[in-house]
Amino acid sequence: MFMLMIVDLGDAVADQLYVPFDPISLEMIYRGLYHFSVAYQKGITTDPVKYFAAPENQDLGILKQQRKPRVKLILAPFPEQQRGYHQFFSSVFSNPLDIGHTSLTCDECCLQWRASI
Repeated sequence: MFMLMIVDLGDAVADQLYVPFDPISLEMIYRGLYHFSVAYQKGITTDPVKYFAAPENQDLGILKQQRKPRVKLILAPFPEQQRGYHQFFSSVFSNPLDIGHTSLTCDECCLQWRASI
Protein backbone atom coordinates (compact mmCIF):
# COMPACT_ATOMS: atom_id res chain seq x y z
CA MET A 1 0.00 0.00 0.00
CA PHE A 2 2.85 2.35 0.85
CA MET A 3 4.50 1.71 -2.51
CA LEU A 4 1.27 2.63 -4.29
CA MET A 5 1.33 5.95 -2.48
CA ILE A 6 4.94 6.54 -3.60
CA VAL A 7 4.05 5.71 -7.24
CA ASP A 8 1.04 8.03 -7.10
CA LEU A 9 3.18 10.80 -5.62
CA GLY A 10 5.80 10.23 -8.35
CA ASP A 11 3.14 10.45 -11.03
CA ALA A 12 1.84 13.71 -9.59
CA VAL A 13 5.37 15.16 -9.47
CA ALA A 14 5.92 14.12 -13.10
CA ASP A 15 2.70 15.90 -14.08
CA GLN A 16 3.76 19.00 -12.15
CA LEU A 17 7.18 19.05 -13.88
CA TYR A 18 5.67 18.21 -17.32
CA VAL A 19 7.95 15.20 -17.79
CA PRO A 20 7.13 11.52 -18.43
CA PHE A 21 7.02 9.14 -15.48
CA ASP A 22 10.22 7.26 -16.45
CA PRO A 23 12.79 9.88 -15.34
CA ILE A 24 11.20 10.16 -11.88
CA SER A 25 13.15 8.28 -9.20
CA LEU A 26 10.75 6.65 -6.77
CA GLU A 27 13.60 5.84 -4.41
CA MET A 28 14.54 9.50 -4.17
CA ILE A 29 10.91 10.44 -3.54
CA TYR A 30 10.89 7.93 -0.69
CA ARG A 31 14.12 9.40 0.69
CA GLY A 32 12.83 12.94 0.16
CA LEU A 33 9.79 12.31 2.35
CA TYR A 34 12.03 12.88 5.38
CA HIS A 35 13.05 16.30 4.06
CA PHE A 36 9.41 17.09 3.31
CA SER A 37 8.37 16.11 6.85
CA VAL A 38 11.02 18.42 8.33
CA ALA A 39 9.86 21.28 6.10
CA TYR A 40 6.23 20.51 7.01
CA GLN A 41 7.01 20.63 10.76
CA LYS A 42 8.74 23.98 10.29
CA GLY A 43 5.69 25.30 8.43
CA ILE A 44 7.56 25.88 5.18
CA THR A 45 5.32 23.72 2.98
CA THR A 46 2.14 21.68 3.10
CA ASP A 47 2.01 20.07 -0.36
CA PRO A 48 4.53 17.28 -1.11
CA VAL A 49 4.00 17.51 -4.88
CA LYS A 50 4.88 21.21 -4.98
CA TYR A 51 7.77 20.60 -2.58
CA PHE A 52 9.36 17.93 -4.81
CA ALA A 53 8.71 19.93 -8.01
CA ALA A 54 10.14 23.19 -6.65
CA PRO A 55 13.36 24.34 -8.38
CA GLU A 56 15.12 24.91 -5.05
CA ASN A 57 14.61 21.23 -4.16
CA GLN A 58 16.08 19.73 -7.33
CA ASP A 59 19.13 18.68 -5.30
CA LEU A 60 16.98 15.89 -3.83
CA GLY A 61 17.51 13.97 -7.08
CA ILE A 62 13.87 13.39 -7.94
CA LEU A 63 14.73 13.50 -11.65
CA LYS A 64 17.15 10.81 -12.77
CA GLN A 65 20.39 11.94 -14.40
CA GLN A 66 20.65 11.67 -18.18
CA ARG A 67 23.12 8.98 -19.21
CA LYS A 68 25.77 9.69 -21.77
CA PRO A 69 25.36 7.80 -25.04
CA ARG A 70 27.49 4.71 -25.47
CA VAL A 71 30.59 5.24 -27.56
CA LYS A 72 32.06 2.37 -29.52
CA LEU A 73 35.66 1.83 -28.48
CA ILE A 74 38.12 1.46 -31.35
CA LEU A 75 41.01 -0.81 -30.37
CA ALA A 76 43.06 -0.38 -33.54
CA PRO A 77 46.45 1.28 -32.91
CA PHE A 78 45.97 3.76 -35.78
CA PRO A 79 42.24 3.80 -36.59
CA GLU A 80 42.55 6.58 -39.15
CA GLN A 81 44.90 4.41 -41.22
CA GLN A 82 42.82 1.23 -40.93
CA ARG A 83 41.28 0.27 -44.24
CA GLY A 84 40.07 -3.24 -43.63
CA TYR A 85 40.68 -6.78 -42.55
CA HIS A 86 43.64 -7.38 -44.91
CA GLN A 87 45.88 -4.88 -43.11
CA PHE A 88 46.00 -6.90 -39.92
CA PHE A 89 45.96 -10.46 -41.24
CA SER A 90 47.94 -11.92 -44.11
CA SER A 91 46.42 -14.07 -46.82
CA VAL A 92 48.12 -17.18 -45.38
CA PHE A 93 46.01 -16.93 -42.23
CA SER A 94 42.86 -15.51 -43.78
CA ASN A 95 41.01 -18.83 -43.48
CA PRO A 96 42.11 -20.74 -40.38
CA LEU A 97 40.01 -23.77 -41.37
CA ASP A 98 41.81 -24.15 -44.70
CA ILE A 99 43.57 -27.53 -44.58
CA GLY A 100 46.01 -26.65 -47.35
CA HIS A 101 48.51 -25.19 -44.86
CA THR A 102 48.52 -28.04 -42.37
CA SER A 103 51.54 -29.73 -43.92
CA LEU A 104 53.77 -26.66 -43.51
CA THR A 105 56.36 -26.54 -40.79
CA CYS A 106 56.60 -23.50 -38.60
CA ASP A 107 59.58 -22.11 -40.52
CA GLU A 108 57.91 -22.66 -43.90
CA CYS A 109 54.78 -20.99 -42.68
CA CYS A 110 56.73 -17.96 -41.43
CA LEU A 111 58.62 -17.69 -44.72
CA GLN A 112 55.37 -17.85 -46.68
CA TRP A 113 53.82 -15.25 -44.41
CA ARG A 114 56.77 -12.84 -44.84
CA ALA A 115 56.60 -13.27 -48.61
CA SER A 116 52.93 -12.35 -48.66
CA ILE A 117 53.49 -9.03 -46.87
